[in-house]
Amino acid sequence: MPRTQRSLKPEKINFKESFASLKFVPRFFKEIRKVNPLLFYANVASRILNASLPVLILLIGKIIVDEVVLQIAADIKDYDRLWLFVGIELGLAILSDLLSRAIALTDALLGDQYSIDTSVKIIKKTSEINLDQLEDSEFYDKLERARQQTTGRVGLMSNILTQGQDIIVIISLMAGVVVFEPWLIILLVVSIVPTIINEIKFSGTSYSLARRWTQERRELDYLRYAGASDVTAKEVKLFGLSDYLATRFQNLSNKYYKESKQLAKQRAAWGSFFNVIGTGAYYGAYVLIVFRTVVGVFSLGDLTFLSGSFKSLQNKLQGFFTRFTAITESALYLQDYFEFLDLKFDRSEEVEGLSLPESIKTGFTFNNVGFKYPKSERWVIRNVNFELKAGEKLAFVGENGAGKTTLIKLLLQFYEPTEGEILLDGVPIKKYNQLQYQQYFGVIFQDFVKFELTLRENIAMGEIEEIGNQPRIDNAADKSLANQVVSELPGGYDQQLGKRFKNGKDLSGGQWQKIAIARAYMKDAEVLVLDEPTSALDARAETEAFDRFIKLTEGKTAVIISHRFSTVRIADRIMVLKEGTVLEIGTHEELMENNKLYTELFNLQAAGYQ
Repeated sequence: MPRTQRSLKPEKINFKESFASLKFVPRFFKEIRKVNPLLFYANVASRILNASLPVLILLIGKIIVDEVVLQIAADIKDYDRLWLFVGIELGLAILSDLLSRAIALTDALLGDQYSIDTSVKIIKKTSEINLDQLEDSEFYDKLERARQQTTGRVGLMSNILTQGQDIIVIISLMAGVVVFEPWLIILLVVSIVPTIINEIKFSGTSYSLARRWTQERRELDYLRYAGASDVTAKEVKLFGLSDYLATRFQNLSNKYYKESKQLAKQRAAWGSFFNVIGTGAYYGAYVLIVFRTVVGVFSLGDLTFLSGSFKSLQNKLQGFFTRFTAITESALYLQDYFEFLDLKFDRSEEVEGLSLPESIKTGFTFNNVGFKYPKSERWVIRNVNFELKAGEKLAFVGENGAGKTTLIKLLLQFYEPTEGEILLDGVPIKKYNQLQYQQYFGVIFQDFVKFELTLRENIAMGEIEEIGNQPRIDNAADKSLANQVVSELPGGYDQQLGKRFKNGKDLSGGQWQKIAIARAYMKDAEVLVLDEPTSALDARAETEAFDRFIKLTEGKTAVIISHRFSTVRIADRIMVLKEGTVLEIGTHEELMENNKLYTELFNLQAAGYQ
């Protein structure tokens, strides 16, 4: 896969851009609160209460130390006050532990629920995307970035809430330090400034690297799949591809590793330098506290409180700014997620449009239809004109690349014509409600999906709302001959299909195809589209399947694509495509008399059976 030469220095997203991404945080927390309000408020309350404990514990510790010194010097010992405060400190320590566990528990539960919620939203949003957008690599990168960092978004939630908790701790500790020694605040600022500089310097770099490598990471995921999958295993073994795939994966991974290592080394080097400065400032403060204790300004309890408070403050402030950088980087991924959810598509489900007629009166008309993919100058089809009459079975034939499947995608509104228009009963199909329009069709694609679910679910995919309607599932299976597959499997309709899960059974191509055909029968659609629906069936099974199809769809409109001329000759009419245009159209007998491409292809195929 060609790619441009990369510099080892990552493209930089500056601190201002990282900071701007925080505008999505309020919306982020609004979503989290909606997921489970009770857990959310319990988490916030636990954090606020827990944030007040560190300064209290330090103050109680100061009182205990001073009381110990007092009792050492006293002639008459009275330990009541000492044990009271020891008991209070014990209670606060237990309370802090319980609150920390409550925070961890609610974090985990909220995180899991929010992760589920965001994944569901991405799946539903993806269903709105036009097929041509999904086939565009740049748009797919955007989708990939939206899907990334699901666990990162959970970590972001915890980081932001911890940030709020630490602000309370910092304010309370600073208030305590100011009461005893205001000058310590200056040293505190000096000790954390290096951390701030370091975090600003490297803000956004990790995200920049991950963003630039979105496409390559997709390639790495694909190479993992291609090299270790039951779907690809036969070809990988037969053609000895394992070393090639492993080497390609390793080479690409090493390129990413080198860039990542360079960034990690820079961060580690600068972090170490700035940490030395910060540590020096801390010990300068510590020396000041010890000196003032020795000369009698501070008591031993004051020394304990101030040294503990200053160290805790330094750690909290360093953690605050380090976490702030992590939050801004995570917020950049959050920005990708929300921008994806906010995408507006030309043909959204929300567009009303006209209602579909209960039944087709005249049929479909293609008027001078042409199509070329975005960013491509090559016409896939052009100047296509034909009618698909109500109740007619129309077959598309032609050599590979003639445009047969493209016509189907245009008919289904997966794409919009680049020029010309398609009409249903004289009305342009783009004026109909798109969601309702697409529900008008029952389709079996050549590359139909083999869902590794139960056999029942695989059939019910044609009309998933009727999954509990057993008579309807039975009827679809009978029509498609999938009932033969059901009878051969030990679990019947509840048999797990595929090898991905325990007790799963893999099927032959012909068995899978019967199940796919059952999906089309499951849906009582006005129009049926069969794109090479029987390519995996043997000649006898194919003939039986099509004979049944013709009888069972009497009065229905249908489009059939097949390379087997023994199959297409049963259609009412046959349309022959060549290089994206309609070459001829008519019945089998009419086309044979024309003595053009259809006759040539039919005779070539017939000769192969002699």
